[in-house]
Amino acid sequence: MEPQLERTRPSARGKYCVSQSFVIPLRHMEQFDVVVIGSGQGGVPFAVKMARQGRSVCLFESGPLGGTCVNNGCTPSKSFLASAHSAGRARRAGTIGVHADVTVDFPAVMRRVNGIIASFRDENEKRLRDAGVAIVRERARFTAPNVVAGPHTEVTAPTILINTGCSAATPPIPGLDDVPHLTNETFFGLTELPQSFVVIGGGYIGLELGQGVARCGASVQIVEPADRVLSNEEPDVSDVLARSLRDDGIGLHLRARVERIRPHAGGVHVELAGGTTLEAEGVLVATGRTPNTRDLQLQRAGIARDARGFIQVDDYLRTPVEGVYAIGDVAGQPQFTHVSWEDHRRVLSTLHGTPRKRDDRTLAYAVFTEPQIGRAGLTFAQAEARGIDARAETLPLAEVARGIEWGEERGFFRAVVDRRTEALIGATFAGYEMGELIHVLLTYIQRGATWHDLADAMHVHPTFAEGLPTLARKFASH
Repeated sequence: MEPQLERTRPSARGKYCVSQSFVIPLRHMEQFDVVVIGSGQGGVPFAVKMARQGRSVCLFESGPLGGTCVNNGCTPSKSFLASAHSAGRARRAGTIGVHADVTVDFPAVMRRVNGIIASFRDENEKRLRDAGVAIVRERARFTAPNVVAGPHTEVTAPTILINTGCSAATPPIPGLDDVPHLTNETFFGLTELPQSFVVIGGGYIGLELGQGVARCGASVQIVEPADRVLSNEEPDVSDVLARSLRDDGIGLHLRARVERIRPHAGGVHVELAGGTTLEAEGVLVATGRTPNTRDLQLQRAGIARDARGFIQVDDYLRTPVEGVYAIGDVAGQPQFTHVSWEDHRRVLSTLHGTPRKRDDRTLAYAVFTEPQIGRAGLTFAQAEARGIDARAETLPLAEVARGIEWGEERGFFRAVVDRRTEALIGATFAGYEMGELIHVLLTYIQRGATWHDLADAMHVHPTFAEGLPTLARKFASH
């Protein structure tokens, strides 16, 4: 069978309007203007925009289109949590006088999740094909500085973008390889809910999925070696989450280390240092991420990796090889879809002669547990570590009318300002739908606004956002 490259055929309506696809045999190395390795949320828009600007573009992808976000990250996890948190909210509604008998049809939940994954994959493929991007369904590797090959294909281009992302890291726990276990990459293949889970890892993936399966009806134990969950956040964030997780019946084993895992009738025994043994039907491993660089053979192109395996890039996301860029997770950037997407815009700006740096933005993100965590800019500790004379103020949601009225009093608003300039430089929110509300502070921070600007704003009553000017006015107290 001849090696083949899938390419789209322009229709009579214009160069980039595609009506059908055809296949051409590759007998020699083919020249493109742009090669993209990986179809994540930075790679696809980069390929599409380059193609629409008249470049010939080839995209390598060995797995399903869409990368981590579409296939085993944001899209499936938040679709899953839509069901799980609906069940959790219904059960908690007793505190406001609403009592419900809640059951979760887990197979139906997962069918819905996988239907959404499929639709998003199809949309990615349609975008690429409509733009005229050639798609190579092979695992890519470098054979020279500007040459990329798969098992049956070899192409060259003056511009190459690497967007291969990260994969779940599996810790060297004795016995782990001898028992069935899940990561975020296999979790969404479940069709039946195990009755009990041990979740190894108390970061955002472990907490989101762990709380999700607990709200779907499973018994859950979370094992975390740090002294608190979500240990990269501020301590009171961890406290708010820990209380909510325990209210959902989740057992938290902090300052705990898994020593060994053994198969057991109907499941596994997870043995912790110190003698505690946890029994469960399922194990979910959520102990971090590792960059997808091993198979790229970067050394053949003269591209270096750091000690953790991430591709080394400069402030403009450039590797040492002329014309080769890396974006998103694989380049050691914060591991969020919106960062990868924003990275592709920075590379486009550089190519168009208006370079933008990798960190010329305010980082914001959310954790989709309940309560949610929203973060933008710097924490007080981070500001002090940078030598900023900072000040922080906190407003509990129990002092916000909407929090009281809706029975959502668990959590807080916090803002950080630079004392010298009085500019808002950071915010941490914990509470109901704070992943949405954090964008208010994100906009103020990005625009260099002061706490006075927020304090003078008139927000709608009674909303959670009404508490934000009240929070800002706390800076006037002294």
